[in-house]
Amino acid sequence: MDLSNLKPAKGSVKKKTRIARGQGSGKGGTSTRGHKGQKSRSGYSKKIGFEGGQMPLQRRVPKYGFKNRNRVEYKAINLSTLQALAEKRNLDRIDVETLIESGLVSKNAKVKILGNGTLSRKLDVAAHAFSVAAQKAIKEAKGTVTKL
Repeated sequence: MDLSNLKPAKGSVKKKTRIARGQGSGKGGTSTRGHKGQKSRSGYSKKIGFEGGQMPLQRRVPKYGFKNRNRVEYKAINLSTLQALAEKRNLDRIDVETLIESGLVSKNAKVKILGNGTLSRKLDVAAHAFSVAAQKAIKEAKGTVTKL
């Protein structure tokens, strides 16, 4: 065995079909493009959403609204969830890391605390945003609010 008799495995190398190289090749004439028409011409490309001349969907449907590029998406966590988490793990401080460990939020999510539910514990809560009702409820329970 030496370099002079190395060959690729049988069936692994296939010859490329040479289209439009004469009738003898079996792929001459119309060169697999059918007969005449726009699609048989060189340089043909159909526009995205083209519907054969019918008014395309993106032009039939009216424009509406807009997407705010600067919108900040928050993962909403209610006070009832914080209360349950604090009782379950016997916590007096809840921050984003605690919520990530408990599986309530993903590691890159911004957290907003909402005021649904009640707090019966004194909690020190650290999050990216708070609703007015949540801040009020945490402070009434003698806890502290820390915005990140």
